[in-house]
Amino acid sequence: MTESSEQRELSLVGKLMAMMSHRTITLPVAALLKQYKENVNPLIRHFNLLYIQQGIDRLTVTDRLDLLPSLITGLQTDYASSVSNAASLFHLLLRILHSLTFPVRGDNEDVELRSKLGLGKSSKDSAFVALWLGKLLLLTLGLPENTRCPGLSTEDVNFLCLNGKKDIWVPNAGGLNLVETKVRAAKFLASGAFVDMERFLPAIFASSDPNSRLSDIGDDILKRADPAVSLEDSDFLKSLFEIYLGTRGVNGSLPARAPLQIKILGLLCKSKQVANFISQSIQIIKEGLVPGEDDNPPGRNQPIKQGLEASKLRDHIFIFTNWLARISSPTQLQSVAPTLVSQLRSYIEGQGWPKYSRVGTSNTGELASRGYGYESIGLLAAACPESLLLKPDLDLLRWLFDSLGCDSSGQEISFSIDKALSSVMGAFGTNLSPDVEVALTDLLVNQMGLRIGEVQSSSCRIIRSTRFTSVRFANRCLPFHSTKARWIDVLAIGDDSEGRNEISEEGRRGLDPYWQENSSLLTRNKSLGDGQDRHNLQRFPDFQDLVAEYYGSISDLDASTAYIQRIPSSKAYDAASLFCRNILIHQALDSSGSTPTIDTDWERKLGALIENNADARQRLRKYLVSMADASLSSVSPLQLFLQSLFVGVAERVEDNVGRSAECLLELCALSPNDALSVFAPKATLLRQAIVFSSNPSLRAAASNIFGILASHPDSSQSSVRKTLEDFQQKISTWNVAVGVQIYHTHGAILATSFLISRLSQRRASLKDYREFIDGFLKAILDITCESRDGTLVEGAISALSDVAAYGVITLKSLPKPHSLASIVSKLKAKATGGDEKAILALGDLSMLCEEDDEESYLDQIIDVLYSLHETRQPEVQFAVGSALSFVAVGWSSEVSIGRLDVEGLPCSMPRRQKTLSGMIDKILKDCRTTRPSLRQASVIWLLCLVQYCGHRQDIITRLRECQVAFKGFLADHDSLNRESAARGLTFVYEKGDKTIKDELVRDLVASFTGTTTGLAGSVSDQTQLFEPGALPTGDNQSITTYKDIMSLAAEVGDPSLVYRFMSMASSNAIWSSRATFGHFGLSKILSDSSVDGYLAQNPRLYQVLFRYRFDPNTNVRASMNDIWKVLVKDSSAVTEKFFESIMDDLLKNILGKEWRVRQACCAAIADLIQGRSLEKYEKYLNQIWTLTFKVCDDIKASVREAAQALARVLAGILTRSLEAGESSTQNIDAMLKIVVPFLFSPSGLESGSKEVQVFSLSTILDIIKSSNSKTLRPFIPDLVRQLIALLSVFENEGINYLHLNADKYGVTTQQIDDARLSGIKASPLMEAIERCLDALDEPTMATLRASLEDAIKTAVGLPSKVGASRVLVSLSTRNNFIFKTHADHFLRLARKQLLDRNDTIASAWASACGYLARLATDGEIIKLISYCRELYFDSDNDRHRVIAGDVVHAVSKYATDRFNALATEVLPLVFIAKHDQHEPAQALFKNTWNENVGGSRTVLLYLKEITDLSSKHLESPRWSIKHTSAFAIAECINSLGAEISDRDASIIWPALEKAIAGKTWEGKEKVLRALVMFARSSKLITSSPKAGEQIEKIVIRESKRNNIIYRQEALASLADFVDLREDHDMYPQVLEITEPIIRAYADESSGMDVDSPSGGQSSSKLVEVTLANALSALLRSINPKLRQDEGKERKVRELKDTTDMMVSDLSSALARALELTKSATKEDGSSLVQDTIYDTEVKLFGKMANIRMNNRLEETMVGYANNLSPSRDLVERSRQKASEAMTKMVPLARYSERIRSALSQAIANARLNERSGAIQQRLERAQESLVE
Repeated sequence: MTESSEQRELSLVGKLMAMMSHRTITLPVAALLKQYKENVNPLIRHFNLLYIQQGIDRLTVTDRLDLLPSLITGLQTDYASSVSNAASLFHLLLRILHSLTFPVRGDNEDVELRSKLGLGKSSKDSAFVALWLGKLLLLTLGLPENTRCPGLSTEDVNFLCLNGKKDIWVPNAGGLNLVETKVRAAKFLASGAFVDMERFLPAIFASSDPNSRLSDIGDDILKRADPAVSLEDSDFLKSLFEIYLGTRGVNGSLPARAPLQIKILGLLCKSKQVANFISQSIQIIKEGLVPGEDDNPPGRNQPIKQGLEASKLRDHIFIFTNWLARISSPTQLQSVAPTLVSQLRSYIEGQGWPKYSRVGTSNTGELASRGYGYESIGLLAAACPESLLLKPDLDLLRWLFDSLGCDSSGQEISFSIDKALSSVMGAFGTNLSPDVEVALTDLLVNQMGLRIGEVQSSSCRIIRSTRFTSVRFANRCLPFHSTKARWIDVLAIGDDSEGRNEISEEGRRGLDPYWQENSSLLTRNKSLGDGQDRHNLQRFPDFQDLVAEYYGSISDLDASTAYIQRIPSSKAYDAASLFCRNILIHQALDSSGSTPTIDTDWERKLGALIENNADARQRLRKYLVSMADASLSSVSPLQLFLQSLFVGVAERVEDNVGRSAECLLELCALSPNDALSVFAPKATLLRQAIVFSSNPSLRAAASNIFGILASHPDSSQSSVRKTLEDFQQKISTWNVAVGVQIYHTHGAILATSFLISRLSQRRASLKDYREFIDGFLKAILDITCESRDGTLVEGAISALSDVAAYGVITLKSLPKPHSLASIVSKLKAKATGGDEKAILALGDLSMLCEEDDEESYLDQIIDVLYSLHETRQPEVQFAVGSALSFVAVGWSSEVSIGRLDVEGLPCSMPRRQKTLSGMIDKILKDCRTTRPSLRQASVIWLLCLVQYCGHRQDIITRLRECQVAFKGFLADHDSLNRESAARGLTFVYEKGDKTIKDELVRDLVASFTGTTTGLAGSVSDQTQLFEPGALPTGDNQSITTYKDIMSLAAEVGDPSLVYRFMSMASSNAIWSSRATFGHFGLSKILSDSSVDGYLAQNPRLYQVLFRYRFDPNTNVRASMNDIWKVLVKDSSAVTEKFFESIMDDLLKNILGKEWRVRQACCAAIADLIQGRSLEKYEKYLNQIWTLTFKVCDDIKASVREAAQALARVLAGILTRSLEAGESSTQNIDAMLKIVVPFLFSPSGLESGSKEVQVFSLSTILDIIKSSNSKTLRPFIPDLVRQLIALLSVFENEGINYLHLNADKYGVTTQQIDDARLSGIKASPLMEAIERCLDALDEPTMATLRASLEDAIKTAVGLPSKVGASRVLVSLSTRNNFIFKTHADHFLRLARKQLLDRNDTIASAWASACGYLARLATDGEIIKLISYCRELYFDSDNDRHRVIAGDVVHAVSKYATDRFNALATEVLPLVFIAKHDQHEPAQALFKNTWNENVGGSRTVLLYLKEITDLSSKHLESPRWSIKHTSAFAIAECINSLGAEISDRDASIIWPALEKAIAGKTWEGKEKVLRALVMFARSSKLITSSPKAGEQIEKIVIRESKRNNIIYRQEALASLADFVDLREDHDMYPQVLEITEPIIRAYADESSGMDVDSPSGGQSSSKLVEVTLANALSALLRSINPKLRQDEGKERKVRELKDTTDMMVSDLSSALARALELTKSATKEDGSSLVQDTIYDTEVKLFGKMANIRMNNRLEETMVGYANNLSPSRDLVERSRQKASEAMTKMVPLARYSERIRSALSQAIANARLNERSGAIQQRLERAQESLVE
């Protein structure tokens, strides 16, 4: 193409452009757009685009919308080829959007919109449009030079602004309105044109917009959108980060605004993939929290630092930080965590640290951020401990501890700091490096020493204790063998200054190895090797290190005395002593290969071993000897510990260190003499504790220690003797001791007895002490026999026991007058009272007796002990048993193990050859007796003999007899007997051979698993089978023994009673015997047998034992658990192995005959299935559910409760299965088919138990909440129907009472119903129903139809009925697509519910009708409107009219488009009904009219329909309807304005004439006024004389009505009407009407007596108004133009009647009016009447301006002038009106001297009396005008 041709073409194009610029030319835009899409030539495309832009605005709306598919198709390709062209096309799309009408969400048109617009053809095009519509939502217009905005780059802004065109977004210059365009774009995105994935991101933008029109749409999209966008999608997350942070470069996008950033953070906190965007996440935190000067490049938004928005953003950033720390791996955080923690610390310190210093700022948000900051630091530090925490300086941990102690921001912040410390605690739960462990230990020890009020090394004042946290760190992060950690625990136990028990409790936990084993992070983090026990992971502290830490250096024994003073309190000192003692014993036993089991009773078991087990004592003794031998040349740790204990006991008497004294006694008793030699010389230092302590246990322990040390060979004999003399002196004054002297004497007695007895055991010579011994013996015997002080007697008896047992005295050495018989007698008296020391003393005194002595002292003592069986105190019988064992074998009895506390063999004792055998014979015989007291005593004595003398041959040879005796007590009704027998069998088992062991186990298992027992023994006539009172006979007696049963059976003649009662007793015995299995070691029998005995071949016991573990009997349950724990080493493995057999057994027995079994099975099944995978028991589920529901109806309440508990467990499993989808859909469906009907059955929601109802309801709600749509759908119809009915069932019962008695409580029933309505909306039942409805599909909806219809028809009570209506509302709004086909049916159904007696229910159904109208067909809506019309016009009930109004209002509100489409049908009704005189109905229709009509002129659109409908019902027999129709006609006239066309007048006149007809009724004056307005506004009165005459006739007729209320208004209308009839003389008619009224008022003798209606005008006011309106009508009816004298003279002469002459001419009419006016005001007339006269005269004088005067007329006007002078009593307003009338009369007076003179005088009089300056000036001007 040549240059000239190009120029010609360009010239041609220019001409075409000029020609095309004319707006009258329509361009073929569709063809141009098609050519643009198909042609790739840039020039052609450019001109096509120009023509399209010019022509698109000239198209019709339809043509524009037709362009959308072509415009959208290929838009993404257009963008790739030319950004500017794509921008223009996109802008055209935005222009067309303003013409697009969006369909209703969810209907067919909306669904088809995507394919209709071509968006479904290419996902790229739809995604492209959605992307740029979203960016449009971010566009903000700032300064012209700004080319970027938050969220948008320069390129984006140029695209949306067409490369900077100035007027593109200026509406006044032809551009688009940005806000309106955004709204249209948001609505377009919300339509069916886009899928959720495409509109999700734009919806986020819209929801954060400050414009509520946009944010509401965005929120709605987000709420409705399915989770189509995965928050784990990397591309989506990347786009979120880019929007939040902006993009780099001068042309990059700016960061989003704060509201959008908050939205984005909320999404990021739901994604785990955020951890892969560490750099972006860190940038968010960095820029949002502590921005530096370099953090924000030029042009980027500075973070908001203050204000509510900033606070919210910062809170979300902290939440995001916490989330990031939780989900990120240490590797991901390793590089950034230190920087983040540093910034967070800087942020907190920037607020003021440790004291918060931002005073005057918004503290709430700032403090919340501070708390989040601490928590974030904890999480980040825990995620990267190596780089942040585990450093030798522990800087961050120290900072957190300082913050906890010193931060003064408040209690909430301290919780956050403590939470941060808890987070970092886990980082220290690993094997720490030595330097870190040392630093941590030192830090914690330092924290334990801080006190509130002190100043830290960091210069901050302590305001909060950190001890509890420090102890927790020590217990969880430091190893158990750390002595400093255990020192921290000791300090914590001693802490009681702040009254915080949790600190001491935490300290005690730290000293408990079992707790450490299970709770310490170090132990839990260690993994077990093959075959390794967790106990082996626990390393105990070394005793030597522990003693050194607690009491001082081992090389300095004396220093420990001062060192122990740093232990703060007696509690701490005792704790330290006890822990060291426990470690020593544990270490000793462990070294000998007998490691004690570490469990909850570790400490108690250690003590029991050392006290009662000879082997354990010997092991400890050997260990102590080895410790003493190993340290011969230096101070051993044992000596240091003993020395420390000794000093503590000796010097801290006031601290009451009783436990420490017991520890010292225990160790002194077992330590070798060499270990005691160091401080034995100091034994006399214990004198303070012995004599002056008020603690009995401390005195006893100190005395015993004194005896051990003072009898030591290395003790100072002189000091000991001196001390003994002091004790002797105190003892000698026993008979005069009182108060604390009693304690002194008691301690001296004990110390003396311990000393001489231990000297005797050490074989020391007592010759030097004989004098002391004789005096002492006499003193203690005197005290025993004569003293009344219990403390002294107790000490004396204890002393007597010691000296007797240790051989210090003999029968011959007893001082006179005391003898053994008298002593025994005295002790017997004490023993009978339950004194255990006296009982034991009897046993010790037996050491003075020979077996075959002549006096038989030994037999006497034994008989005394036997006689004590009458004392019904178990403790006494155990003491008797111990004494008998000592009597039988002396020091060979194991009961004396603990009494041998010094080196050396026991003292010699008399020989015992037949005593033990005789005791066994008697006791075995007594075990078969029926006397309860002797029977109980015998089994206890037998137990003691077997336990303490079981090593003697006399016992071993008779073990079988003992076994039989014990077995006879296992079924005893007394629990103590059973437990004693069980323990005795354990000892028999331990001491017997294998045959005895297997036989015992066989008997036990047979009794355990069978229905009968062989252990119960024989039954005699005196055998007690029932507790007294268990089976009363009615005569204050009860059946207890077998003999009673026989007697009762013989008495009633029914032998079967024997078998029935024995069956009951047998059952009771069986269960009682089972309860003994776990006591005192029977479980050990079974445990041992399970290894190599009977149980090894009979594993069936496990399934039975598992069930018995849940027996309802507490004793049985505890026993079975004990057996299980011992028998089953690995409970989990055994249960797993025998799972099926256990389950089969439980299911078999759950419906058994015995209620105990049924109840136990329920509990056992619940325990068995919990925590196991569903696959394990899935095949049993159906059977379990079925059986559980059967047991839920059990006859016994406790069984029902157990079954309900099992049902709750099953429900929990079911809901978890539904949530996790663990099982197949088929199984879930099967479970639900069982569960759901049951939950609605009489055993569920219909149960009489409130608890059952609540459980059933919560289970149903959980099922609904947890189920997915597919699972839930089959059950939705029944669920919805039942839940609707339950709404009323679960309403509070008091509501109905309150509803009936509302007046008593000052509330209305409507207020109560409103509250009920609010409760229904918030009800979890409604929430469940909504969840069901959300899961609907079309087939389910078809099924739901019948169920819902049934629920609606059968609903009872307000909640259910309202709930049913809300279901329809929800279906109409949230499920409109699948519900649309059913809308007509339910609308008809809802229509039938409208007439409910309760207004709230009726209103709810009216609202439902409104929502249903959205989806119903036009025909059905018309039927609804017709029904409302019938309801309104044809019903006599006012409520029906209200209901009709409610329905119409609901349709207009909730289905506006359908209402507008049928406006012709409904608006006439609304217009008429809004004039209803019933206020509720009127308000509803009025609101409907106002909300749907733009102005009063709308009436013109529906005038014919309104008048036709009104006219029809003006003939209604119902006065309310007739009046409403009349009011509507009147309102029509008022709405038509100042001019009414002839057409409209012809339409409305017949109806108006009909409305005004008839008698008077309240409110008719409105119609009359409308008639006058109609006459004024229309031309009908002039164009149609007939109509005018008819209107005049009507007005005259209505003015003659006798109703006094109506008449005043009718006269006013008459006055207005006569002004309209300028061409008619109405004076005669008006005079005829008004004169009687005026005269009646003026006539004093017939003053008007008017009754005022209630609430209306007063009588006087009514008269005033009536008179004023009558005078106004009269004066305004005078027409001067039609009554001039000259034109009437001939007519006057022709008149015959004088009255006719008076009214025929002007002067006569004026004279008559003046006369009536004067008569009306002859008395002091009211201001209203005067004002009316003056106002009317002004108009009258104005009409007479051109009237020629004659004599008669002048004379009449003079009268008017004279009458104008106002009284000075009138108000100012009236006087002003009078002046106006005078001024108006001035023109008439200029041509008549008479009138002028009279008027001048009147003005002068008025001027003289006037007080108002303004009125005076007016009168002066009138006077001046008159003169002129």
